[in-house]
Amino acid sequence: MDTFTRAYIEAALWVSNDETTPAGGEPLGDNYSVEDIDPQTLLKMLADCQKFQSDHWNKIANNLPLAGHDFWLTRNGHGSGFWDGDWPESGDILTTACEQYGECFLYLGDDKKIYI
Repeated sequence: MDTFTRAYIEAALWVSNDETTPAGGEPLGDNYSVEDIDPQTLLKMLADCQKFQSDHWNKIANNLPLAGHDFWLTRNGHGSGFWDGDWPESGDILTTACEQYGECFLYLGDDKKIYI
C-alpha cells in the first residue's frame, strides 16, 4: 500500500469511533487496523486514493503522508485539512477537489469489520 493511502486509512481510523459507549466509544485506530476493514470498503478507499493522487500528483507529491491524512479530513468536513495552511499554494484547489468525493464515514459492523 502506498504512503498516501496508508496515511488516509490511518486518519480514517484515528477520527472514527467504535460507538461502544454513549459518548462515542474509542477511536477505531486504538483497537482496529487496515486488516479489519471489509474488503469492499478497502477497495473503495483504495480507488478514491488512487484517483485523487492521479488527478493531483503535482500538488501533493512533496508530502504524501500529509496529503493522505488531509484528504480524509477535508472530504469529511473535519476542522482541519488542505485548507488550514499547510498547503499555501494549492490548499484551496485541493479542498475544492475533495468535494467531488463527498463525505463518507466508517462504522464497526456486528461482525467486527469496518465499513463505509
